[in-house]
Amino acid sequence: MDWYGNWAVVIASILFFTLIVVGFAYAPKKRDWKTLGIYEAFMVALFTEMFGFPLTIFLLSSILGITIEPTGETGHLIAVALDRLGILGLEKGVLLVMAISSVMILTGLALIILGWKKIHKATGLVTDGIYCYSRHPQYLGILLITSAFIIQWPTILTLIMWPILVNMYIRLAKKEEKVMEEMFGNEYLNYKDKTAMLFTIS
Repeated sequence: MDWYGNWAVVIASILFFTLIVVGFAYAPKKRDWKTLGIYEAFMVALFTEMFGFPLTIFLLSSILGITIEPTGETGHLIAVALDRLGILGLEKGVLLVMAISSVMILTGLALIILGWKKIHKATGLVTDGIYCYSRHPQYLGILLITSAFIIQWPTILTLIMWPILVNMYIRLAKKEEKVMEEMFGNEYLNYKDKTAMLFTIS
């Protein structure tokens, strides 16, 4: 149980991922506090269980009768499932889960920062760089990071919240696109026709 109860790490982790999103993914004029609130709730639920109190493990043990000793390794429930199914040992499963989720998190952070760098001082419509592949690379980055955390450390609350988070970011993106259509007219409509909302493979 030494892994848990690290509330300073809980707070530091929440603050880090909050500052990334607030600093690089939200221009002051575009802030949508409801969407940011759901994102915050996701991060609080995630890191509270990751470093604070393993609620999901206790619920699985008490309700479903699945015996899981709460440790830093067994919080990676996908790795635990791979181990219990005889597919991959726990240590190797943890390494696999961590490798996949870490690549996703780093990619998500890169998308958020690259998107911010392109639009931070832009005066017109930005359609080059990362915006050739996604109309909303920063939102894609946020969704990539949150999905990576579900792979890395799934919890009941984050699994419930993630589809709500996706829906809210898609709604926010559509709201912003209406503003862009009013500002840039056909130029934005042409860009919208050839570039996916979240990701284009070309």
